[in-house]
Amino acid sequence: MRQKSRGLQPGTAISHAASRIRLLTLLAIFFLAAPVTLAPQTVAPQPERLFTQTHQAMGTLYTISLYALDEEKAAEIFTAAFDEIDRLDHLLSNYMATSELSRISRLAYPGPVTTDPETFRFLEISFDYSRRTNGAFDITVGPLMRAWGFFRDTGHYPNPEELAKARQSTGWQHVHLDPQARTVQFDVPGMELDPGGIGKGYAVDCVATLLRGLGVTRALVDAGSSSIYAIGAPPGQPGWIVRVPVPGDRTRTISTVTLRDTSLSTSGNYEKFFRLNGKVYCHIMDPRTGAPVDGMLQTTVITPNPTDSDALSLVMFVMGPDAAENVMESMPGTSGLWIAGQPGGMRSTEWRWPASVQLPAAGEP
Repeated sequence: MRQKSRGLQPGTAISHAASRIRLLTLLAIFFLAAPVTLAPQTVAPQPERLFTQTHQAMGTLYTISLYALDEEKAAEIFTAAFDEIDRLDHLLSNYMATSELSRISRLAYPGPVTTDPETFRFLEISFDYSRRTNGAFDITVGPLMRAWGFFRDTGHYPNPEELAKARQSTGWQHVHLDPQARTVQFDVPGMELDPGGIGKGYAVDCVATLLRGLGVTRALVDAGSSSIYAIGAPPGQPGWIVRVPVPGDRTRTISTVTLRDTSLSTSGNYEKFFRLNGKVYCHIMDPRTGAPVDGMLQTTVITPNPTDSDALSLVMFVMGPDAAENVMESMPGTSGLWIAGQPGGMRSTEWRWPASVQLPAAGEP
C-alpha cells in the first residue's frame, strides 16, 4: 500500500510567506530610519596666488605683495591698504599745508593746539624717542631741513644767519604735550615738525595692522625700500627674502636676510645730498649740531615693529655704533648694521646681525 506524501501541513506555506514579509518590512524600516553616511569627498583648497601693486605717497613708492585667492579679493585689499596710506599722508605730511601736522606747526606757538588722538599718539611716540636718545632723534628738524635746502630741493650750504635762525627754532625740549587736554604747544616761534624719520615706518605699521584685520596671512609691505614689514611667509618658505644693498647701489647686495613677522629699515646718505668742495652733505641731520651727519654711509636695523625700525635706523645713523647700542640693548629682538667710511673704502659694524656681510673690495666703487 502506497504511503501518502506528507508534504507541508495546511497553512504552513502561508505562515512562512508572512514571516518573510514581516522581516523585509522591518529591514526596510531600519534602513529608512538609519542615517545615510556617504563616503567623504576631499576637496582640495584653492591655492592662494601672489599679487603685487604699487602706490605713490609720502614722497616715496609703496609696494605691497600679498597672497590672495583671486585677483578680485587682492584688488579689494590693495584699495583698502593704499587708502590707509593716503589717509596718513593727509594727517602727517609736512608737505601738505592742509595736513594736521602742518596745522600744528603753524598754530602751536604761542598758544596750545588741540589735536586728534592719533596725531597726538604719533607725537608722543616721536618725542619718546627724543628723550631716549638725548635729542639724536628729533622731528623738530624742519627749520634745519629748510636751511640746508633739503625741503623740496637737493640741498645747499646755509649762510651763518640762516643756520643760527634755524637752530633757534629746533629742539624737542621746546615742544610741550598735554595728554589730558590732548594739546601741543611750542615755546619758541618758527618751529616746524618733520616726520621724515618715522612717518613711513608708522604708515607701514598701520597698513600691516589693517592687512591682518582683513585676513591676510602672507604679505610684504615696502615703503621705498627704506621701511619693510613681513607678514608670515610665502608658501613653503621660512620667510620673505630681503636684500640689503650696497650704499648708493641697489643693484648689488651686502647682506641677505629672512624676515617673518618683523621689520627692516635702512637709512642712507645717498637719498638726498649735495657736494661742496669735494665733501658730501647728506639730508640726515644731527639735531644736536644743526648739521648733516658726516662719515656714515648707511644703517640698517631689524626690529619686530616698523615704527621702531624706521626711527632706530635714523638713531643709528646719527649716534653711531657705540652710543646707539645702548638704546638698542633696551629693545628685544633688535639687530643692526652700520656701514661707514667712503664708497671706495667701506667698513661695517654688526650688532646681533643675523646674516653674513660682504662689502665691496677696497678701491671698488
